[in-house]
Amino acid sequence: MSKLFAAVDWNDEAFTKAPQSVLSQLPSECPVHAGDGGAFHVTSRAAVDAVLKDPATFSSHGAISLGAADPLIPLEVDPPHHHRYRVLLDPIFAPRKVAEMEGSVTALVNDLIDDFIDTGSTELVQSFTEPLPSTVFLNLLGLPLDNVAEFLRLKDGIIRPPGTTDDELAAARVAAGMDIYTMFEGVIAQRSASPQDDLVSHFLSAEVEGEKLTREEILGICFLFLLAGLDTVAGQLSVSFAYLLEHPEARRTLAQHPESIPAAVEEFLRWETIVSGIARKTVVDTDLFGVAIPAGSPVHVMIGAANVDETEFSDAMTVDLYRNPNRHLAFGGGIHRCLGSHLARLELRVALREFHRRIPEYRVADNDAVSWILNSPLRSAARLPISF
Repeated sequence: MSKLFAAVDWNDEAFTKAPQSVLSQLPSECPVHAGDGGAFHVTSRAAVDAVLKDPATFSSHGAISLGAADPLIPLEVDPPHHHRYRVLLDPIFAPRKVAEMEGSVTALVNDLIDDFIDTGSTELVQSFTEPLPSTVFLNLLGLPLDNVAEFLRLKDGIIRPPGTTDDELAAARVAAGMDIYTMFEGVIAQRSASPQDDLVSHFLSAEVEGEKLTREEILGICFLFLLAGLDTVAGQLSVSFAYLLEHPEARRTLAQHPESIPAAVEEFLRWETIVSGIARKTVVDTDLFGVAIPAGSPVHVMIGAANVDETEFSDAMTVDLYRNPNRHLAFGGGIHRCLGSHLARLELRVALREFHRRIPEYRVADNDAVSWILNSPLRSAARLPISF
């Protein structure tokens, strides 16, 4: 085992806050690393690309348990069936379709800012970074905003379950998964009786290759949407603001040069990669960059390390708000590349643009500090207390 790998405390707060210096060493030291328990870790950009572009060898099906009884669609479905679902889902999040949402997202961002701008201080996770994407996705799914706390609880039960042992974590995820199924079964029953202008109603009436979706397929899609829609953009916003709180020069660049924000969003996605790794499992015996990997092996694809690989990014350890090109892998790659990437980019751009237009100067609140969520597969700030 690599000495560097063995020395890392992956759940340490210092590492969670700033993992880049450690991650950047992995691609050259151990591009493909045989870890404990028969698992393999893929860290270099070239090796990560090879895995993500070869679903026939490195399968997403059954690679990780997220408490669902059936595969989450399309995340845990491989070809040829994967294409069936992307044909249905891609148009929902196509660039032109997402662009039509900019006005409503802008209005929502400003409504959230209105609630605290006159107070001179706020805790950004609770007041801004969490409610923004939650509201957008709950509206898309047609779920009541009054129940957002319950939906967040269900999501956390999967992504950040209580427990310390593998068995405890698995049991907590299964319990949360059953609650999610129960909730969506109720929504599906309601929409079957009374369709509305939302995605659940759309899935009930949609056809793929001349066939209606089954109840299990709709549940698999909605289950994944709940997890992704309520956590990923919220986490990315939180780590972006955490960076800006520590780097006032970057904050002033966004405020004084709003045209820089699209490129800055891409650089924050690269540098502050919140989904640092994704799971795959080998279908057959294979060799990856000279390392033999038996069939059935768990493979941890370390996106965070690939995003600071010097062979791909010039000055990878420098945050360049104008970096171009920026071929980061924050949204994954290959056929399983994130379905909602265009919507995520829109939310991030609008949030940073409108926030810095209205609140160009801010700092960590006196006698308080930023804190981080630990023991989680997704990097995220727990608290962002600011004053302005």
